[in-house]
Amino acid sequence: MSEARTARLSARVALRERLAAFKGGRFGRARKDVPVRDWVSTGQPARVQGFDQPLTWVVVALLALGLVMVYSASIALPDNPRFARYSQNYFLVRHALSIAMGFVAALIAVQVPMRVWEKYAPWLFVASLLLLVVVLLPFVSKPINGARRWIPLGVLNFQPSELAKLAIALYAANYMVRKMEVKEHFFRAVLPMAVAVGLVGVLLLAEPDMGAFIVIAMIAMGILFLGGVNGRMFFLITAVLVGAFVTMIAFSDWRRERIFAYLNPWDEKYTLGKAYQLSHSLIAFGRGEFFGQGLGSSVEKLHYLPEAHTDFLLAVIGEELGFVGVAAVIFAFFWLARRVFHIGRQAIALDRVFSGLVAQGIGIWIGGQALINMGVNLGVLPTKGLTLPLMSYGGSAVLLNCIALAVVLRVDIENRQLMRGGRA
Repeated sequence: MSEARTARLSARVALRERLAAFKGGRFGRARKDVPVRDWVSTGQPARVQGFDQPLTWVVVALLALGLVMVYSASIALPDNPRFARYSQNYFLVRHALSIAMGFVAALIAVQVPMRVWEKYAPWLFVASLLLLVVVLLPFVSKPINGARRWIPLGVLNFQPSELAKLAIALYAANYMVRKMEVKEHFFRAVLPMAVAVGLVGVLLLAEPDMGAFIVIAMIAMGILFLGGVNGRMFFLITAVLVGAFVTMIAFSDWRRERIFAYLNPWDEKYTLGKAYQLSHSLIAFGRGEFFGQGLGSSVEKLHYLPEAHTDFLLAVIGEELGFVGVAAVIFAFFWLARRVFHIGRQAIALDRVFSGLVAQGIGIWIGGQALINMGVNLGVLPTKGLTLPLMSYGGSAVLLNCIALAVVLRVDIENRQLMRGGRA
Protein backbone atom coordinates (compact mmCIF):
# COMPACT_ATOMS: atom_id res chain seq x y z
CA MET A 1 0.00 0.00 0.00
CA SER A 2 1.45 3.37 -1.00
CA GLU A 3 2.29 6.04 1.57
CA ALA A 4 -0.23 8.47 -0.01
CA ARG A 5 -3.04 5.91 0.28
CA THR A 6 -2.09 5.16 3.89
CA ALA A 7 -2.16 8.88 4.71
CA ARG A 8 -5.58 9.27 3.12
CA LEU A 9 -6.98 6.31 5.08
CA SER A 10 -5.52 7.68 8.33
CA ALA A 11 -7.09 11.07 7.65
CA ARG A 12 -10.47 9.47 7.00
CA VAL A 13 -10.30 7.44 10.22
CA ALA A 14 -9.44 10.59 12.20
CA LEU A 15 -12.28 12.47 10.56
CA ARG A 16 -14.77 9.69 11.36
CA GLU A 17 -13.67 9.71 15.00
CA ARG A 18 -14.09 13.48 15.16
CA LEU A 19 -17.56 13.32 13.60
CA ALA A 20 -18.55 10.51 15.96
CA ALA A 21 -17.58 12.73 18.88
CA PHE A 22 -19.57 15.59 17.37
CA LYS A 23 -22.64 13.38 16.82
CA GLY A 24 -22.58 11.88 20.29
CA GLY A 25 -22.12 15.20 22.05
CA ARG A 26 -18.69 14.04 23.31
CA PHE A 27 -16.91 17.04 21.88
CA GLY A 28 -15.05 18.09 24.99
CA ARG A 29 -11.70 16.52 24.10
CA ALA A 30 -11.77 17.50 20.43
CA ARG A 31 -12.73 21.04 21.25
CA LYS A 32 -9.35 21.63 22.86
CA ASP A 33 -7.85 21.66 19.38
CA VAL A 34 -10.25 24.39 18.23
CA PRO A 35 -9.83 27.50 20.41
CA VAL A 36 -13.30 28.93 19.84
CA ARG A 37 -16.52 28.97 21.82
CA ASP A 38 -19.10 26.27 21.10
CA TRP A 39 -22.33 28.25 21.49
CA VAL A 40 -25.41 26.35 20.27
CA SER A 41 -27.05 23.23 21.61
CA THR A 42 -25.63 19.95 20.35
CA GLY A 43 -27.38 18.61 17.25
CA GLN A 44 -26.99 15.90 14.67
CA PRO A 45 -24.58 16.55 11.79
CA ALA A 46 -26.20 17.20 8.43
CA ARG A 47 -26.44 14.50 5.79
CA VAL A 48 -23.33 14.27 3.69
CA GLN A 49 -25.04 14.28 0.28
CA GLY A 50 -26.16 17.37 -1.63
CA PHE A 51 -26.76 20.62 0.20
CA ASP A 52 -28.95 21.91 3.02
CA GLN A 53 -32.36 21.72 1.35
CA PRO A 54 -34.45 22.64 4.44
CA LEU A 55 -32.48 25.89 4.84
CA THR A 56 -32.90 26.66 1.14
CA TRP A 57 -36.66 26.09 1.20
CA VAL A 58 -37.16 28.22 4.33
CA VAL A 59 -35.29 31.08 2.64
CA VAL A 60 -37.40 30.64 -0.52
CA ALA A 61 -40.59 30.62 1.57
CA LEU A 62 -39.62 33.87 3.34
CA LEU A 63 -38.75 35.52 0.02
CA ALA A 64 -42.05 34.38 -1.52
CA LEU A 65 -44.15 35.55 1.44
CA GLY A 66 -42.22 38.82 1.46
CA LEU A 67 -43.01 39.36 -2.23
CA VAL A 68 -46.73 38.81 -1.61
CA MET A 69 -46.80 41.07 1.45
CA VAL A 70 -44.77 43.84 -0.23
CA TYR A 71 -47.34 43.87 -3.04
CA SER A 72 -50.18 43.99 -0.53
CA ALA A 73 -48.54 46.70 1.59
CA SER A 74 -47.62 48.91 -1.39
CA ILE A 75 -50.71 48.58 -3.56
CA ALA A 76 -52.21 51.84 -2.27
CA LEU A 77 -48.99 53.90 -2.47
CA PRO A 78 -49.69 55.34 -5.97
CA ASP A 79 -52.65 57.20 -4.40
CA ASN A 80 -50.08 59.22 -2.45
CA PRO A 81 -48.90 62.31 -4.42
CA ARG A 82 -45.31 61.34 -3.57
CA PHE A 83 -45.71 58.09 -5.57
CA ALA A 84 -48.33 59.27 -8.06
CA ARG A 85 -46.07 58.59 -11.06
CA TYR A 86 -45.84 54.89 -10.19
CA SER A 87 -48.28 52.12 -11.15
CA GLN A 88 -49.86 49.76 -8.62
CA ASN A 89 -47.45 47.03 -9.69
CA TYR A 90 -44.32 49.20 -9.49
CA PHE A 91 -43.08 47.99 -6.10
CA LEU A 92 -44.06 44.39 -6.88
CA VAL A 93 -42.01 44.42 -10.09
CA ARG A 94 -39.03 46.14 -8.44
CA HIS A 95 -39.05 43.71 -5.52
CA ALA A 96 -39.37 40.72 -7.85
CA LEU A 97 -36.40 42.06 -9.83
CA SER A 98 -34.40 42.39 -6.60
CA ILE A 99 -35.19 38.78 -5.69
CA ALA A 100 -34.17 37.64 -9.19
CA MET A 101 -30.85 39.51 -8.91
CA GLY A 102 -30.35 38.05 -5.45
CA PHE A 103 -30.98 34.55 -6.82
CA VAL A 104 -28.42 35.01 -9.60
CA ALA A 105 -25.88 36.54 -7.20
CA ALA A 106 -26.45 33.66 -4.77
CA LEU A 107 -25.82 31.10 -7.52
CA ILE A 108 -22.49 32.82 -8.23
CA ALA A 109 -21.54 33.25 -4.55
CA VAL A 110 -22.20 29.60 -3.68
CA GLN A 111 -19.58 28.58 -6.29
CA VAL A 112 -16.84 30.63 -4.59
CA PRO A 113 -14.65 28.49 -2.27
CA MET A 114 -14.34 29.71 1.31
CA ARG A 115 -10.57 30.03 0.90
CA VAL A 116 -11.25 32.75 -1.70
CA TRP A 117 -13.62 34.58 0.65
CA GLU A 118 -10.95 34.35 3.36
CA LYS A 119 -8.22 35.66 1.05
CA TYR A 120 -10.18 38.70 -0.10
CA ALA A 121 -12.07 39.48 3.13
CA PRO A 122 -9.78 42.44 4.08
CA TRP A 123 -10.11 43.94 0.58
CA LEU A 124 -13.89 43.60 0.66
CA PHE A 125 -13.89 45.41 4.00
CA VAL A 126 -11.76 48.23 2.54
CA ALA A 127 -14.10 48.45 -0.47
CA SER A 128 -17.11 48.77 1.85
CA LEU A 129 -15.36 51.57 3.74
CA LEU A 130 -14.69 53.44 0.50
CA LEU A 131 -18.35 53.11 -0.54
CA LEU A 132 -19.44 54.41 2.87
CA VAL A 133 -17.30 57.48 2.16
CA VAL A 134 -18.58 57.84 -1.41
CA VAL A 135 -22.24 57.77 -0.33
CA LEU A 136 -21.62 60.89 1.79
CA LEU A 137 -20.48 62.94 -1.22
CA PRO A 138 -23.19 65.47 -2.21
CA PHE A 139 -22.70 64.95 -5.96
CA VAL A 140 -23.08 61.15 -5.65
CA SER A 141 -26.15 60.62 -3.48
CA LYS A 142 -29.32 62.56 -2.82
CA PRO A 143 -30.68 62.88 0.72
CA ILE A 144 -33.90 60.93 1.33
CA ASN A 145 -35.76 61.85 4.51
CA GLY A 146 -32.64 63.71 5.64
CA ALA A 147 -30.26 60.76 5.20
CA ARG A 148 -27.61 59.95 2.58
CA ARG A 149 -27.66 56.15 2.46
CA TRP A 150 -28.10 55.23 -1.21
CA ILE A 151 -25.96 55.38 -4.35
CA PRO A 152 -28.21 55.51 -7.45
CA LEU A 153 -27.23 52.83 -9.97
CA GLY A 154 -30.21 52.98 -12.29
CA VAL A 155 -31.58 49.48 -11.75
CA LEU A 156 -31.47 49.93 -7.97
CA ASN A 157 -30.35 52.36 -5.32
CA PHE A 158 -27.37 50.61 -3.73
CA GLN A 159 -27.00 50.89 0.05
CA PRO A 160 -23.32 50.48 1.08
CA SER A 161 -24.26 49.72 4.69
CA GLU A 162 -25.72 46.38 3.53
CA LEU A 163 -22.41 45.43 1.91
CA ALA A 164 -20.64 46.53 5.10
CA LYS A 165 -22.61 43.93 7.09
CA LEU A 166 -21.33 41.09 4.92
CA ALA A 167 -17.85 42.61 4.79
CA ILE A 168 -17.59 42.89 8.58
CA ALA A 169 -18.69 39.25 9.02
CA LEU A 170 -15.97 38.06 6.63
CA TYR A 171 -13.31 40.44 7.92
CA ALA A 172 -13.95 39.74 11.62
CA ALA A 173 -13.74 35.98 11.01
CA ASN A 174 -10.54 36.43 8.99
CA TYR A 175 -9.16 38.69 11.72
CA MET A 176 -9.88 36.19 14.49
CA VAL A 177 -8.15 33.38 12.59
CA ARG A 178 -5.06 35.56 12.15
CA LYS A 179 -5.09 36.73 15.78
CA MET A 180 -5.94 33.40 17.40
CA GLU A 181 -2.54 33.14 19.10
CA VAL A 182 -2.84 36.57 20.76
CA LYS A 183 -6.59 36.67 21.39
CA GLU A 184 -6.00 37.15 25.14
CA HIS A 185 -4.15 40.45 24.52
CA PHE A 186 -6.34 43.55 24.38
CA PHE A 187 -3.98 45.82 22.43
CA ARG A 188 -2.91 43.18 19.89
CA ALA A 189 -6.24 41.43 19.29
CA VAL A 190 -9.25 43.43 20.44
CA LEU A 191 -8.26 47.07 20.01
CA PRO A 192 -7.51 46.96 16.23
CA MET A 193 -10.91 45.36 15.55
CA ALA A 194 -12.62 47.89 17.80
CA VAL A 195 -10.96 50.70 15.82
CA ALA A 196 -12.16 49.19 12.53
CA VAL A 197 -15.74 48.92 13.81
CA GLY A 198 -15.51 52.44 15.23
CA LEU A 199 -14.45 53.78 11.83
CA VAL A 200 -17.46 52.10 10.21
CA GLY A 201 -19.63 53.55 12.96
CA VAL A 202 -18.41 57.11 12.35
CA LEU A 203 -19.25 56.83 8.64
CA LEU A 204 -22.67 55.28 9.31
CA LEU A 205 -23.60 57.89 11.91
CA ALA A 206 -22.66 60.59 9.40
CA GLU A 207 -25.38 59.32 7.01
CA PRO A 208 -27.05 58.90 9.63
CA ASP A 209 -27.84 55.17 9.99
CA MET A 210 -27.60 54.14 13.62
CA GLY A 211 -29.60 50.97 13.00
CA ALA A 212 -27.01 49.58 10.58
CA PHE A 213 -24.23 50.48 13.03
CA ILE A 214 -25.97 48.52 15.80
CA VAL A 215 -26.22 45.44 13.56
CA ILE A 216 -22.57 45.72 12.45
CA ALA A 217 -21.42 46.12 16.05
CA MET A 218 -23.45 43.02 16.96
CA ILE A 219 -21.83 40.99 14.16
CA ALA A 220 -18.28 42.04 15.06
CA MET A 221 -18.74 41.60 18.81
CA GLY A 222 -20.45 38.26 18.33
CA ILE A 223 -17.62 36.90 16.18
CA LEU A 224 -15.01 38.14 18.67
CA PHE A 225 -16.85 36.40 21.50
CA LEU A 226 -17.39 33.15 19.58
CA GLY A 227 -13.78 33.31 18.44
CA GLY A 228 -12.66 33.00 22.04
CA VAL A 229 -11.73 36.56 23.02
CA ASN A 230 -11.20 36.94 26.76
CA GLY A 231 -14.63 37.23 28.40
CA ARG A 232 -13.67 40.16 30.62
CA MET A 233 -12.42 42.16 27.64
CA PHE A 234 -15.57 41.30 25.71
CA PHE A 235 -17.89 42.54 28.43
CA LEU A 236 -15.73 45.64 28.91
CA ILE A 237 -16.12 46.51 25.21
CA THR A 238 -19.84 45.79 25.42
CA ALA A 239 -20.14 48.17 28.36
CA VAL A 240 -18.22 50.85 26.44
CA LEU A 241 -20.51 50.45 23.40
CA VAL A 242 -23.65 50.61 25.54
CA GLY A 243 -22.26 53.71 27.24
CA ALA A 244 -21.54 55.29 23.85
CA PHE A 245 -25.10 54.62 22.64
CA VAL A 246 -26.56 56.03 25.87
CA THR A 247 -24.37 59.13 25.52
CA MET A 248 -25.48 59.66 21.90
CA ILE A 249 -29.11 59.43 22.99
CA ALA A 250 -28.60 61.72 25.98
CA PHE A 251 -26.99 64.49 23.90
CA SER A 252 -29.34 64.23 20.92
CA ASP A 253 -32.72 65.90 21.39
CA TRP A 254 -34.51 64.01 18.61
CA ARG A 255 -33.12 60.62 19.70
CA ARG A 256 -34.16 61.36 23.27
CA GLU A 257 -37.65 62.29 22.10
CA ARG A 258 -37.93 59.00 20.23
CA ILE A 259 -37.09 57.09 23.42
CA PHE A 260 -39.76 59.00 25.37
CA ALA A 261 -42.26 58.36 22.56
CA TYR A 262 -41.42 54.66 22.62
CA LEU A 263 -42.01 54.51 26.37
CA ASN A 264 -45.43 56.19 26.09
CA PRO A 265 -46.72 55.98 22.49
CA TRP A 266 -50.33 56.80 23.46
CA ASP A 267 -49.47 60.19 24.99
CA GLU A 268 -51.14 62.92 22.90
CA LYS A 269 -47.79 64.67 22.70
CA TYR A 270 -46.27 61.72 20.81
CA THR A 271 -49.16 59.88 19.12
CA LEU A 272 -49.25 62.28 16.18
CA GLY A 273 -45.50 62.90 16.27
CA LYS A 274 -42.55 60.69 17.22
CA ALA A 275 -44.78 57.71 18.10
CA TYR A 276 -47.02 57.95 15.03
CA GLN A 277 -45.52 54.88 13.33
CA LEU A 278 -45.44 52.84 16.52
CA SER A 279 -49.03 53.64 17.51
CA HIS A 280 -50.37 52.69 14.07
CA SER A 281 -48.21 49.55 14.05
CA LEU A 282 -49.77 48.48 17.34
CA ILE A 283 -53.25 49.26 15.98
CA ALA A 284 -52.49 47.01 12.99
CA PHE A 285 -51.53 44.11 15.25
CA GLY A 286 -54.63 44.70 17.35
CA ARG A 287 -56.89 44.60 14.31
CA GLY A 288 -55.32 41.35 13.13
CA GLU A 289 -56.34 39.41 16.24
CA PHE A 290 -55.73 35.65 15.86
CA PHE A 291 -56.37 34.84 12.19
CA GLY A 292 -56.11 38.32 10.66
CA GLN A 293 -58.39 40.42 8.49
CA GLY A 294 -57.45 38.46 5.36
CA LEU A 295 -54.77 38.92 2.72
CA GLY A 296 -55.08 42.38 1.14
CA SER A 297 -57.57 43.62 3.76
CA SER A 298 -55.26 45.83 5.83
CA VAL A 299 -56.55 49.30 6.63
CA GLU A 300 -53.36 50.67 8.20
CA LYS A 301 -51.46 50.34 4.91
CA LEU A 302 -53.89 52.86 3.37
CA HIS A 303 -51.62 55.83 4.19
CA TYR A 304 -51.99 55.50 7.97
CA LEU A 305 -48.84 53.45 8.64
CA PRO A 306 -45.72 55.02 7.05
CA GLU A 307 -43.13 52.66 5.50
CA ALA A 308 -45.61 49.77 5.62
CA HIS A 309 -43.77 47.97 2.81
CA THR A 310 -40.31 48.38 4.35
CA ASP A 311 -39.64 48.84 8.07
CA PHE A 312 -43.18 47.98 9.22
CA LEU A 313 -44.01 45.07 6.93
CA LEU A 314 -44.50 42.79 9.95
CA ALA A 315 -47.34 45.03 11.15
CA VAL A 316 -49.15 44.51 7.84
CA ILE A 317 -48.55 40.76 8.18
CA GLY A 318 -50.04 40.95 11.67
CA GLU A 319 -53.12 42.82 10.46
CA GLU A 320 -53.78 40.62 7.43
CA LEU A 321 -52.59 37.20 8.65
CA GLY A 322 -53.04 37.70 12.39
CA PHE A 323 -51.18 36.08 15.26
CA VAL A 324 -50.86 32.86 13.26
CA GLY A 325 -49.00 34.60 10.42
CA VAL A 326 -46.70 36.55 12.74
CA ALA A 327 -45.92 33.43 14.77
CA ALA A 328 -45.06 31.54 11.57
CA VAL A 329 -42.65 34.30 10.48
CA ILE A 330 -41.01 34.44 13.92
CA PHE A 331 -40.59 30.66 13.98
CA ALA A 332 -39.13 30.66 10.45
CA PHE A 333 -36.47 33.22 11.41
CA PHE A 334 -35.70 31.40 14.66
CA TRP A 335 -35.27 28.12 12.77
CA LEU A 336 -33.17 29.79 10.07
CA ALA A 337 -30.80 31.42 12.58
CA ARG A 338 -30.44 28.18 14.53
CA ARG A 339 -29.74 26.22 11.36
CA VAL A 340 -27.08 28.71 10.25
CA PHE A 341 -25.43 28.50 13.68
CA HIS A 342 -25.48 24.71 13.45
CA ILE A 343 -23.68 24.83 10.09
CA GLY A 344 -21.09 27.17 11.60
CA ARG A 345 -20.63 24.92 14.61
CA GLN A 346 -20.21 21.93 12.32
CA ALA A 347 -17.49 23.76 10.36
CA ILE A 348 -15.62 24.51 13.59
CA ALA A 349 -15.90 20.83 14.53
CA LEU A 350 -14.09 20.10 11.27
CA ASP A 351 -11.31 22.60 12.17
CA ARG A 352 -12.59 25.15 9.64
CA VAL A 353 -12.61 28.10 12.03
CA PHE A 354 -12.93 30.87 9.44
CA SER A 355 -15.90 29.22 7.74
CA GLY A 356 -17.56 28.49 11.06
CA LEU A 357 -17.20 32.05 12.35
CA VAL A 358 -18.46 33.50 9.05
CA ALA A 359 -21.58 31.34 9.19
CA GLN A 360 -22.24 32.25 12.81
CA GLY A 361 -21.65 35.94 12.05
CA ILE A 362 -24.23 35.78 9.27
CA GLY A 363 -26.58 34.05 11.70
CA ILE A 364 -26.13 36.96 14.11
CA TRP A 365 -26.79 39.41 11.25
CA ILE A 366 -29.99 37.80 9.91
CA GLY A 367 -31.34 36.69 13.28
CA GLY A 368 -30.36 39.84 15.16
CA GLN A 369 -31.73 42.24 12.56
CA ALA A 370 -34.98 40.26 12.32
CA LEU A 371 -35.27 40.35 16.11
CA ILE A 372 -34.74 44.12 16.22
CA ASN A 373 -37.26 44.74 13.41
CA MET A 374 -39.86 42.57 15.12
CA GLY A 375 -39.21 44.28 18.44
CA VAL A 376 -39.69 47.71 16.84
CA ASN A 377 -42.93 46.65 15.13
CA LEU A 378 -44.30 45.19 18.37
CA GLY A 379 -43.26 48.15 20.51
CA VAL A 380 -40.70 46.16 22.48
CA LEU A 381 -37.78 48.26 21.15
CA PRO A 382 -37.50 51.94 20.19
CA THR A 383 -38.32 52.78 16.57
CA LYS A 384 -35.28 52.20 14.35
CA GLY A 385 -34.99 52.11 10.57
CA LEU A 386 -34.15 48.46 10.00
CA THR A 387 -35.90 46.25 7.47
CA LEU A 388 -37.06 42.66 7.98
CA PRO A 389 -34.39 40.50 6.27
CA LEU A 390 -35.45 38.66 3.10
CA MET A 391 -38.99 40.08 3.27
CA SER A 392 -39.08 43.89 3.34
CA TYR A 393 -38.90 45.96 0.17
CA GLY A 394 -35.32 46.99 -0.58
CA GLY A 395 -33.03 45.93 -3.41
CA SER A 396 -29.66 46.14 -1.63
CA ALA A 397 -30.90 44.34 1.47
CA VAL A 398 -32.47 41.44 -0.45
CA LEU A 399 -29.41 41.14 -2.72
CA LEU A 400 -26.91 41.00 0.16
CA ASN A 401 -29.13 38.73 2.28
CA CYS A 402 -29.18 36.22 -0.58
CA ILE A 403 -25.42 36.43 -1.08
CA ALA A 404 -24.78 36.00 2.66
CA LEU A 405 -26.98 32.91 2.88
CA ALA A 406 -25.30 31.54 -0.25
CA VAL A 407 -21.99 31.83 1.61
CA VAL A 408 -23.54 29.81 4.45
CA LEU A 409 -24.64 27.17 1.94
CA ARG A 410 -21.07 27.12 0.62
CA VAL A 411 -19.82 26.44 4.15
CA ASP A 412 -22.32 23.59 4.41
CA ILE A 413 -21.31 22.14 1.03
CA GLU A 414 -17.63 22.13 2.03
CA ASN A 415 -18.53 20.54 5.37
CA ARG A 416 -20.26 17.71 3.51
CA GLN A 417 -17.31 17.30 1.16
CA LEU A 418 -15.01 16.83 4.15
CA MET A 419 -17.42 14.36 5.75
CA ARG A 420 -17.28 12.28 2.57
CA GLY A 421 -13.50 12.20 2.92
CA GLY A 422 -12.82 14.72 0.16
CA ARG A 423 -11.26 18.17 0.18
CA ALA A 424 -13.10 21.44 0.76
